[in-house]
Amino acid sequence: MRIDVISLFPEFVAQCAAFGVVGRAGERGLLSMHGWNPRDYAEGNYRRVDERPFGGGPGMVMLIDPLRAAIGAARAADPAPARTIYLSPQGPRLDQAKVRELAGHERLILLCGRYEGVDERLIQAEIDEELSIGDYVLSGGELAAAVLVDAVARLQDGALGDAESAVQDSFEDGLLDCPHYTRPVEHELGAVPQVLMSGNHARIAQWRRQQSLGRTWQRRPDLLNEAALSKADRKLLEAYRVELAQARKARETASSPGAGPDSAGAEGADPGQGASALATAEKTPL
Repeated sequence: MRIDVISLFPEFVAQCAAFGVVGRAGERGLLSMHGWNPRDYAEGNYRRVDERPFGGGPGMVMLIDPLRAAIGAARAADPAPARTIYLSPQGPRLDQAKVRELAGHERLILLCGRYEGVDERLIQAEIDEELSIGDYVLSGGELAAAVLVDAVARLQDGALGDAESAVQDSFEDGLLDCPHYTRPVEHELGAVPQVLMSGNHARIAQWRRQQSLGRTWQRRPDLLNEAALSKADRKLLEAYRVELAQARKARETASSPGAGPDSAGAEGADPGQGASALATAEKTPL
């Protein structure tokens, strides 16, 4: 994949892409980055790339001609067709489905705005789509471009050491990822859930699916509303909810006045710490 970045600071995006997974993708020839500075295409002694907005108001607006020339130079540098994207808060929010779509393109051209943005006429004439990475204000589009580059680069075949890593990431199936654990088994902060050390791969997969469903329900219910849950998913989620409610009730009982020693162990109860929720799921009818 080739990505061309139109920016007053193209080296910033290139630096972000030089490390980790994205850097390795570049080293393996899976990704090539190219920067284009519109100031190189501006005219006059001062090479101006911005001007005051018509109608008044604060800030400056990026000029059409330097940007258009930079985009044209980027397109002419490679015969492959390129999708041209303007990183803008006015575009739809970037999500994993869009990342997968863009990762399938042979070429992308990313336009990074500055100041108050770019002349609307350029957007109408040269831009295929606008994309936002969130509802907040940045000084320019370079950080957004770096986010997009990282997201699409890691989906290139061979970019990751283990192809399954991308498949199991958060949002790949519309849900958040499950919790992960590594050595040591026992630690002062807690123990690794027994199910993960059972060697029963089917049961581990079921536990991970349940944790993914439960975490999404707790932290991003908006995603759960959009996900197409199977009958088995709904059963796992209901068991997670039941055990969570039981754990909360046990904690309340343990912290209430006059609670006996039998309830003391309930303080650390958590649906993610064992396999009992799986057993509940196997018995809970829909």
